[in-house]
Amino acid sequence: MRACARSTWVARAMAEALLALNDVRAGYGDAIVLDGITLDVAAGGSLAVLGRNGVGKSTLLLTIMGFTRVSRGAVVWRGRDITRVAPHWRARTGLGWVAQEREIFPSLSVEENLVVGSRPGRWDLEAVYGLFPRLNERRASRGNHLSGGEQQMLAIARALMTNPTLLLLDEPLEGLAPIIVDELAAAIRRMTADEGTAFILVEQHTEVALSLTDDAIVLERGNIVHRARSRDLLKEQATLDHLIGLRLAEQPNAP
Repeated sequence: MRACARSTWVARAMAEALLALNDVRAGYGDAIVLDGITLDVAAGGSLAVLGRNGVGKSTLLLTIMGFTRVSRGAVVWRGRDITRVAPHWRARTGLGWVAQEREIFPSLSVEENLVVGSRPGRWDLEAVYGLFPRLNERRASRGNHLSGGEQQMLAIARALMTNPTLLLLDEPLEGLAPIIVDELAAAIRRMTADEGTAFILVEQHTEVALSLTDDAIVLERGNIVHRARSRDLLKEQATLDHLIGLRLAEQPNAP
């Protein structure tokens, strides 16, 4: 990106978007995974990131958090160009991340997991226990004594305890029973509808992801190959079959 064009785009992004990426090329070492990614998320907005396995969905979230090497383009967060800013600064300024591996502390109790990285704000113990009543019931249980669904609830709740402005969710419904998928989806819907938390959702449960978000993109080989309003894409079965190869009828129960 030329210096003049970059500065003009950054100025516009600062005025208009909570998060914006422009023509971002990123990867690991010399390997390029994302190439030419441009997107934005407004305050209180939500974005579904869809695509087959291995197309760069998780790498997109890692790039937003600062864990990849960006060789071109710009990332602007809350009015600041953070392309070269360290991950810990991004977390302190309102970017929250729920990793696909959950990464809870197995030897700590549920409540200890929640308070260890908490920051002042709307999301406190009372609020997250209200969102996930199961965690309140298991508050004294160690992380490694929880079911997979309870661990995922804990991972999301722990991220909320940092009081993020934008939450990045990397396949939070993967491998969970349909009843737990429904429970987590309802919590995510409440999180954004009632509390206004913006989020980006990477998810293989296509119908669920589209039902929870405002906008959607589909990645293929590190590029965005389709953009749409989520409610519109939900109706485009042929497009989804072509781009993702997963029929909605085969997905687990969606709310």
